[in-house]
Amino acid sequence: MCSTCGCGSDENEISIKMLSEDNGIIVEKHGHNHDHSHNHSHDHEHPHDHEHSHDHDHSHDHHHEHSHEHPHHHHHHEVSVVDLEKDILSKNQLKAERNRGYFEALNIFSVNLVSSPGSGKTTLLEKTIHDLKDKIELSVIEGDQQTSNDAERIYKTGVPVIQVNTGKGCHLDSEMISRSLKLLQPKPDSVLMIENVGNLVCPAMFDLGESARVVIVSVTEGEDKPIKYPDMFHTSQVCIINKTDLLPYLKFDLEKLKNYALQVNPNITFFEVSATTGKGMNEWYEYLKQRMK
Repeated sequence: MCSTCGCGSDENEISIKMLSEDNGIIVEKHGHNHDHSHNHSHDHEHPHDHEHSHDHDHSHDHHHEHSHEHPHHHHHHEVSVVDLEKDILSKNQLKAERNRGYFEALNIFSVNLVSSPGSGKTTLLEKTIHDLKDKIELSVIEGDQQTSNDAERIYKTGVPVIQVNTGKGCHLDSEMISRSLKLLQPKPDSVLMIENVGNLVCPAMFDLGESARVVIVSVTEGEDKPIKYPDMFHTSQVCIINKTDLLPYLKFDLEKLKNYALQVNPNITFFEVSATTGKGMNEWYEYLKQRMK
């Protein structure tokens, strides 16, 4: 288990697929996502406990001997978890910087799309591709735990797409993106859209080397999302507020959400859109076009 976020760690569950005419071929399998250690928390306590209980069978007044061992055990566990987390994130950051250099060298504007499940992220991506694919060169990396459903939706728009299945993993990391880029080979002077796994916690910790992080929230969620998940909003440059066509039917305070987000990140930029009706999408498109210059 990854100590940083608690996600699954079986490398055999990670697959990277490029969609093709025969509905998807796995062109690479077996990922080395990020280094995991499986024995950091359950091996320390057994030798201590058995050693102290072996020589006597009494139980009425020996509790104090065990209590001395517990702080010792937790201390070692805490140190190992912190050290492992630092190691994981430092390795991820190194690969992220390499990805960033790749994007800058080819003038690729890479967007890391993050959100909770159900925010309308894939629908917004579909709409963006449909409206811009004749004006901007686009490609997509889709991240999800299982299935290629989203990648198949994107494939129908006619742009190159890679599906990354993370298995039990709850986020993409920079190594997955690096391997995907070798298959996808996005064109210079283009936009790469990376749809991360639906989760507002763990993806905040993993830099992919992206040019911009865009957090998507919908008006069907609570206004307090920014203060409940501050790391994600603090590390994002853009906040897209989606499903605004539903505002007349909901008790949702749009200004309160924006104020909460500004408390966490005073420099965040907002776009109020409806990916279904297209309202507000032109402002989002202009943002992408400006970043291409």
